[in-house]
Amino acid sequence: MAYTHLSLEERHYIAVQHREGVSLNKIAEALGRSQSSISREVARNTGQRGYRHKQAHQKAQKRHQEKAKAVKLTDDIKRQIEDRIRDDWSPEQVVGRLEKEGVIKLHHETVYQFILEDKKAGGTLYKHLRHQRKTYRKRYGSAHNRTGIPNRVGIEQRPKIANERGRVGDWEADTIIGKNHKGAIVTIDERKTKLRVAVPLPGKKSKAVKQAMVSSLKPLKKFVKTITYDNGKEFVEHEAVARDLGCDSYFATPYHSWERGQNENANGLLRQYFPKAMELDKVSEQEVIIAVDKMNNRPRKCLGYKSPYEAFKESTGIDARKVMGYALMT
Repeated sequence: MAYTHLSLEERHYIAVQHREGVSLNKIAEALGRSQSSISREVARNTGQRGYRHKQAHQKAQKRHQEKAKAVKLTDDIKRQIEDRIRDDWSPEQVVGRLEKEGVIKLHHETVYQFILEDKKAGGTLYKHLRHQRKTYRKRYGSAHNRTGIPNRVGIEQRPKIANERGRVGDWEADTIIGKNHKGAIVTIDERKTKLRVAVPLPGKKSKAVKQAMVSSLKPLKKFVKTITYDNGKEFVEHEAVARDLGCDSYFATPYHSWERGQNENANGLLRQYFPKAMELDKVSEQEVIIAVDKMNNRPRKCLGYKSPYEAFKESTGIDARKVMGYALMT
């Protein structure tokens, strides 16, 4: 018969009988347990004031929660963890997805320990972990630069439904710049589903940025309602983007990067593949597509461990990976 943990009621019986001086053998017999189980229970969970059932139950539960979970990692589970880590998922994303799929419930620390053991054995899983970096905030000189953007509309006028992520179709846009200002990547993120679109460019000339945004979002044009921009001069063609896509343009308050928090966060994650020390003028479209495809395919805690691809398809009926051609290039 499989062993079951002692219940609170059983521990209460042990405490009462133990105080009465009843032998552990008798207690075990009355509970239908082995004497060794009762001896181990009393030895492990006795406090300074003796064996008390509530305290014993709490101590046992805490020890069970904290004990190593390596025993749960079958070869199949290990393979699933390894495959997803190599796809650059975080340990939290791995355990969340495994639980969502009904495979197993783990603590993310278990995955970290698995990666650490792999590293000690000469493995390379640890190289796929993301590292925290300070948020990069571009400076464009004085706040008066905002007047250089024609017909700029501030974020305070953006519709409430966009602010509250109440629909699919509200996007945030920015660029990340290569070392020595060589090359750039235009990044655009959908606020509700976290879907990301990105295009590499040799520089950040406004006309090239406009063309990249229009061509990349056109397959999803039906679900482009608003775009909220950073205040960079590369976005002076925002009116042309709005005209071609049939959307409205808004601009975040200068130096308030948190107003485009989705895009800022995703830019930080993209830097895993294209670090600040890297010049971007030689980065190919396929390299960017592969990196963004990985990001869109990872489960997100804020999406109930669905991926952005899955969340977008669930909300719109559109398989963005196919529509945008990513599936053919990865």
